[in-house]
Parts: sequence; structure tokens; C-alpha cells
Amino acid sequence: RVGIHRLPPPPLSAHNALRVKAFGPRALRLSSLSLVAMTCVNMPPGMINQTPLLESQPLSEMLGKRVLLKMEALQQSGSFKDRGMAYMCSQLQKQGVSRLISSSGGNAGLAAATMGRKLGMAVRVVVPTTTKPLMLERIRAQQAEVRVHGANWNEADGLARDMVAKEETAAYVPPYEDPLLWEGHSSIIDELAAAGVKPDAVVASVGGGGLYCGLVRGLQRHGWDDVVVLTAETDGAACFSASLSAGESVRLSAITSVATSLGALSPSPTALSLAKTQPTRALTVSDTEAVGACVSLLDDHRVLVEPACGAALALLYSERQRAQLSDFNTIVVVVCGGSGVNAEILQQWKRDLLTE
Repeated sequence: RVGIHRLPPPPLSAHNALRVKAFGPRALRLSSLSLVAMTCVNMPPGMINQTPLLESQPLSEMLGKRVLLKMEALQQSGSFKDRGMAYMCSQLQKQGVSRLISSSGGNAGLAAATMGRKLGMAVRVVVPTTTKPLMLERIRAQQAEVRVHGANWNEADGLARDMVAKEETAAYVPPYEDPLLWEGHSSIIDELAAAGVKPDAVVASVGGGGLYCGLVRGLQRHGWDDVVVLTAETDGAACFSASLSAGESVRLSAITSVATSLGALSPSPTALSLAKTQPTRALTVSDTEAVGACVSLLDDHRVLVEPACGAALALLYSERQRAQLSDFNTIVVVVCGGSGVNAEILQQWKRDLLTE
């Protein structure tokens, strides 16, 4: 039910036909790969996984379209965040930084701890008291120091910034608002290009906007200005769609969704600016649809993800949402993952939201 997608080769131009005739098919392949490589971000070697691009037979049959899943849940920390953290932390290390201080008790903090460990850098993660014990355990398992402080992320972030100001060789690592993070995330599009896949649309969840910024950077670097990005948020964490609708940044008063990994109160200003330069549709789903999509993905592809990731999948799994994909033939879904879930937690979400 799951296969690695391979597109048929495109027709040759007259120029390339001559190259093949003169030097054989390998000359064309090397030329194409070299062109893609020149356009790609230079990721640090051995830090991230080049994740599978899987054709989903269940979703393709359900929608009558080609649906491909970019399996970022298979990164080492469990989410796409590894890409941005790998790039940012390696760049900071080159600048002489030896200690990283993060303020995220979620996937960004775990990714910072994971990438910092692989680089041999000391990592301290400041988390609020609301952080799940599961995440505390996973961050500590990456040999990071954990400091619990404050009732919310803002208070934890304040302490993290104060620590950085007092340590000369330390650097602050934000969850999503930094060009170095976006550059790392853009490697998702590089891998699509290397596989010869240019989709009609990319579907991805959006919280603060770090993943979105990276996707748009990658699309525009490859000249894919016509690819539509469909962003998904849950109704209780929809700062990006609210901001696009209002034409200005909107700050939510609180996050009222089970998808706490989407829990930015306001989006990245850069994300709002980029939405004016790349075709973008900001969509919202219910918590019930997001959790239902997590369950469906587990049934179809044996992969466990958070509701924040389920928001993107819900655009395909939810019958109410599918009409918004009618314009597209080939769709890539970024299965962004998330580590704040296990079988017991998913069962609780099912009991709370899917039991009538």
C-alpha cells in the first residue's frame, strides 16, 4: 500500500537529445543532477535524514489524485525541526559558539538537543511548567540540561535570553523565527527537486511559520513560483490564517487547541510577507479532524504523529476539507511529525474527541 514514487522521464529537448546521442544517458543525468545541486542549500553532512517520499495509495485512491508523503516524522528527533536546527547549530559552531540555549519544551527544543549532541555542543533547554513529562524525558535523553521555569513559553524564553546574555560562548536558539532555520527547512524542497518531483501543491501545517518560510524559500530558489502552498492550522491555534484574512499580524489571546505544537500566538512577520510572493491558501481544520487524521495515518502507514501534523493530513482525510484540493493533480504533504505523542496519548485524544 506504500511505494516510493518515481516519475516517468520527461521528454528530451533537442539540445539534451544531442547530448545523449554523443555521450550516452549518463551525461544528461549528471548534467541534471549538477543543476539541482547548484540550487540546493549546503546541509551539514551526516546530520539529518533524507526522508522518504512515499506514494500513498489509500489517499491517492481516496482523492483520485497522486498524493505523495514527505516523511519528516522519520527524522531522528521525530520532526522536520531537525533540518533547521542542524543547519543553524552547525553555522553557529563555525562562528565559535560552543553552547546552545533553547526555550522550547516542544519539538524545537528536542531537535536542538539532538543536533547539539551530534555536533558535540552543550545544550540547555529552558521549558515552562506545562511541558509534558514525555518531552522532558526525551530532551534529557539527548544529554541536554533541562531547566523548568515559568508558567508559559514566554516566561521560559525570557530566562533563556537572560542566560545567553551572561554566557559569552552561548547562543540563543529560537523555535522558528530565524533565517538559518528556514534555510535548513528549505532542504525539503531540494529533496523533491532531486527526486524529479515538482508538485502542483505542497500541504503543510503552520504554527509560527518556520516551516512555511523554509518551504517558500526552497520553492522560490528552484523557480517553482507557481506551486501553491496550502497551510493548515487547527481552529484554536489559527494565528496565520487570521493574520492573512486581516491583512496584518493578529495575536491570539490563547491557544485553545489540542494541537499545542502549533501554539504560536502570532505568526512570523516574514511568513506574512512571503505569503504575498508565493501562491498560498491558509486553511483551518477542527481538533476532531486533526486527531482523526492522525489515527488514519497510523492505520494506513503505521506512522504516529501529533495533531499539529494531523492538521495538514486532515485536508486530505476529512471529507469536508477535500474540495479545497480539487485544483491539483500531484500533491505533496509534509508529514512534519512531532515527538509529543505515544500510543497512550493518542488513545486519550481518541477518547476525548472521536468517541460519540
